[in-house]
Amino acid sequence: MTESQRPSGEYPMYPSYGNGDASYPPPPSYPPVSEAATRRRRAKRPVALLAAVAIAAGVVGGGTAAFVGRLTGGDTNSTGGGVVPGTTVSQSSKGTVAGVAQAVSPMIVEINATSTAGKSTGSGVVITSDGEVVTNNHVISGASSIKVRLSTGKTYTAKVVGTDADKDLALIKLQGASGLKTATLGDSSALSVGDQVVAIGSPEGLTGTVTSGIVSALDRDVTVAKEDGNSQGQGQGGQNGGQQWPFEFGGRQFNGDTGESTTTYKAIQTDASLNPGNSGGALINMNGEIIGINSAMYSASSSGGSGDSGAGSVGLGFAIPVNTLKADLDTLRSGTGS
Repeated sequence: MTESQRPSGEYPMYPSYGNGDASYPPPPSYPPVSEAATRRRRAKRPVALLAAVAIAAGVVGGGTAAFVGRLTGGDTNSTGGGVVPGTTVSQSSKGTVAGVAQAVSPMIVEINATSTAGKSTGSGVVITSDGEVVTNNHVISGASSIKVRLSTGKTYTAKVVGTDADKDLALIKLQGASGLKTATLGDSSALSVGDQVVAIGSPEGLTGTVTSGIVSALDRDVTVAKEDGNSQGQGQGGQNGGQQWPFEFGGRQFNGDTGESTTTYKAIQTDASLNPGNSGGALINMNGEIIGINSAMYSASSSGGSGDSGAGSVGLGFAIPVNTLKADLDTLRSGTGS
């Protein structure tokens, strides 16, 4: 019997298989993979996937950014609901007259004021859910009774909170109102000539009438009659013999004599169609924000003060900038205005 000359242990010994004879060695064994390591490997895959999604989002315009944020639990500050921040115009309707009209019309009201001079019709803008409404001073000046009708047809009695004849602004309060939709006050200093705007009001008592146009000019010096609450001033509604609201511009008088007591303010000029009854209503930007309170309009057939309420707009209207209103709100609420 031949003996091996190699020392014991020089070759590794393997377990035998089958009939006990030495067989080929088995494949080398790998150390067991821990459960924690498996979890770590799985966790890496979504991160890589999300990174790829984020890169693709950058290429197509960022449309999946909110999706990535939701998957990772991050906060993308998304406004949700398809609503433009600070407005009620849906994202799909943003920039359209129809979208603005649908969103803002519920905040515009019709105002019917009764005084010893007769009845007049104007418009107003709801600014608080409990019924604060902004309008022109000349719409409610001298009124013994004020009725306000919402876009839904519901009617409220209103009381005067404060007036500012110098700025032709007034604040009234609907009695017993609550849960009303409120308008968003924008920034009139951000306007540019040529910006598209929408006007909503109640010309000739036609509640919720919508017209559109552009900003024709800014900072126009417009002079209007200064109502003091005791005068028998012209009603803006054109009803029962009421005249259209007179104003002066460029040294000329329009729609009648403004009288001796007047006030001048810087106005937004627009070619959006305005007619008797639009006074106190809203001039609105395409985000649905109020940027002006409509206050005066030129009508050729009534320039001599004929009182012809059937005269139409010729595209020469003026609105009080909303920043003037915002600066005056505390005074109006305190009732200490002129």
